[in-house]
Amino acid sequence: MNKPEWRISDGTVPYAEALAVMETRVADIRAGHAPELLWLLEHPPLYTAGTSSTSRDLLQPARFPVHVAGRGGQYTYHGPGQRVVYAMLDLRARRQDVRRYVSDLEEWTIRALARFNVTAERRAGRVGVWVTRADKPPLPDGTPREDKIAAIGVRIRHWVSFHGLSINVEPDLSHYEGIVPCGIADHGVTSLVDLGLPATLADLDVALAETFGEVFGRGLRPSAAA
Repeated sequence: MNKPEWRISDGTVPYAEALAVMETRVADIRAGHAPELLWLLEHPPLYTAGTSSTSRDLLQPARFPVHVAGRGGQYTYHGPGQRVVYAMLDLRARRQDVRRYVSDLEEWTIRALARFNVTAERRAGRVGVWVTRADKPPLPDGTPREDKIAAIGVRIRHWVSFHGLSINVEPDLSHYEGIVPCGIADHGVTSLVDLGLPATLADLDVALAETFGEVFGRGLRPSAAA
């Protein structure tokens, strides 16, 4: 198996265009005509609805375009300042275990964020990556408040993955007010900059490249920006 292609797109990529690229690439990977692809990009402001989304979680349907994503999960937001990572990996050559794959995406994110001294964690029953906010008042029941810093939603077709994860670097967090993110109303969302870390998308890209092989066992070689 060849090393995955690492692609970084400049500017924002329309969501429909990204879906079309993923569909084509997944088919080519399955047929053995193209290598795996890790595509890092930004989208213009929009909401996506996963296969488990419910209409009551779309609080402001007219605020931004809403796209049916076809991935697992519920409503989420994408926009500038958020690093979206679309992972098109051939699980036939890795491990045919969807739960393990999702866990590996979480682990990859946790390790990348650790490069910024962020302690990010999983939570049982909540897919994604979370940060405990000791600087915020606790919840009414006394438990610590937690904010989500990364969302994960995947789709698997013939054991080739697509969609992936999104990590908040410096998005406009007020844009999340139009949805109940991932159906969870008790906790909020955060970003690296919101946590007081003056990080950039390029900084995160380096951390992702350096930690991918720790989790997935294959190195990356960045290609020219697309």
